[in-house]
Amino acid sequence: MRKYVPKGNVQKQSYYTDRFHVVPSTPRTKVETDDVFATHLKTLEAKITVKSSRIELNCMVVEINHEDNFKALEVLKEECGYAMLSEMSAVDYLAKDKNFEVFYQMLNLKEVKRMRLVMRIEQGLALESVVPLYNSANFAEREMFDMFGIVSNNHPFMKRILMPDDWEGNPLLKTYPLHGDEFASWYEVDKIFGKDARDVIGPESRDEGKIERYDSKRFSRVGYEVPFGTEVTPGEEVKTEIEYSKTFLVDYTKGESKTIEERK
Repeated sequence: MRKYVPKGNVQKQSYYTDRFHVVPSTPRTKVETDDVFATHLKTLEAKITVKSSRIELNCMVVEINHEDNFKALEVLKEECGYAMLSEMSAVDYLAKDKNFEVFYQMLNLKEVKRMRLVMRIEQGLALESVVPLYNSANFAEREMFDMFGIVSNNHPFMKRILMPDDWEGNPLLKTYPLHGDEFASWYEVDKIFGKDARDVIGPESRDEGKIERYDSKRFSRVGYEVPFGTEVTPGEEVKTEIEYSKTFLVDYTKGESKTIEERK
């Protein structure tokens, strides 16, 4: 038998730990192997501190300090031609490294080059908003604030974008429960009926996989069909025999095969 290993912190462990397993990775090459990327990297290094750089899947990946995010993007846009910010977000590495990884994915349309700017930032610290450089960062920074709690200073409207303004917690943190926490289970009850109605209504079931046998609005009741929205009383259900179609190659009602000579 294999020795049992405690799994208290799954974020610090590999997803698969068999001794013959090799963690898949993508090939990485030096930036110097591409003349265009090498020129862009030198331009960036002249203005800010670059911690590491590489080419991965034809995309240059550059890691910097989070304090230099605005200056780096300004240089990349105005001097290196990266006119489009196609995506930006964060990854939760709080349990493993005690920080977030924030990334900016950019595109140089003239030279057809992609690059990703990455940085690590501790929880509670803020980034400088890059909305003055890229309008596409407006909603992306709001989503990052909403889902991870990362604030972008000097943003024109730093409010939640998906969750209600009075929501508690950040749903994309790895510590956030998959179906929401206790606050989430009572949110709509408190909003619509008030906290005094908790004992009468009960908490919200946020498990989308749950099937209620007598729910005639959201689920089909094969063999016990009733009109939409009909209240069903347990013990008074009437079973309906299932009728199969006779328009296919096999007539299931007779229990034997049927071959069609000519296709209509």
